[in-house]
Amino acid sequence: MTTKGKTAQAAQVTNMIAGAKKRFTNGSQQLPVGSAMMTVDQVTAKMQTFVDNRDAVETAQAAATVKVAAEQEQAPALLVIIAAFVAFVRFTFGNAADALGDFDIPPLKVRTPMTAEAKAIAAAKATATRQARGTTSKKAKKSVKGNVTAQLVVTPATPASPQAPVAAPAATAPTGGTPPATPTTHS
Repeated sequence: MTTKGKTAQAAQVTNMIAGAKKRFTNGSQQLPVGSAMMTVDQVTAKMQTFVDNRDAVETAQAAATVKVAAEQEQAPALLVIIAAFVAFVRFTFGNAADALGDFDIPPLKVRTPMTAEAKAIAAAKATATRQARGTTSKKAKKSVKGNVTAQLVVTPATPASPQAPVAAPAATAPTGGTPPATPTTHS
């Protein structure tokens, strides 16, 4: 017998049983099995037990797969109901340890208040973090405006002929920085 998966072994053993019944019609024939002697019928009965066990395992695995799928499908809705019941019990009995113990629900932990020193340290850390990140409140963000410094540079057009006077450029409003130079004419 070659080493195969358990299902393949069970199929092979089933074929061996069929072959034994066909070739050994008289099942009382003795054959050595280890240090004992067994009849062909006894050996085939043991072999059938192997096949039956494999069939039972496969059936159980299939049933377990169906049960696991059903559990996964129903669990979310059931957990919501369970959480609602726990909330109801906590609302009804408060933090009474003996009553909650009857439901196997642990009492809520009582929060230990922070000391004045711990509060001051936490506030300082929060302020330092806001400064390091540059975070501000909505009101502070509204007051921040962009400050653009720009300088207007006007390049005069090249004259067509050297005798023509240079025309003054159109007046423009300065946007910041130094005021533009006053144009001069050549005579």
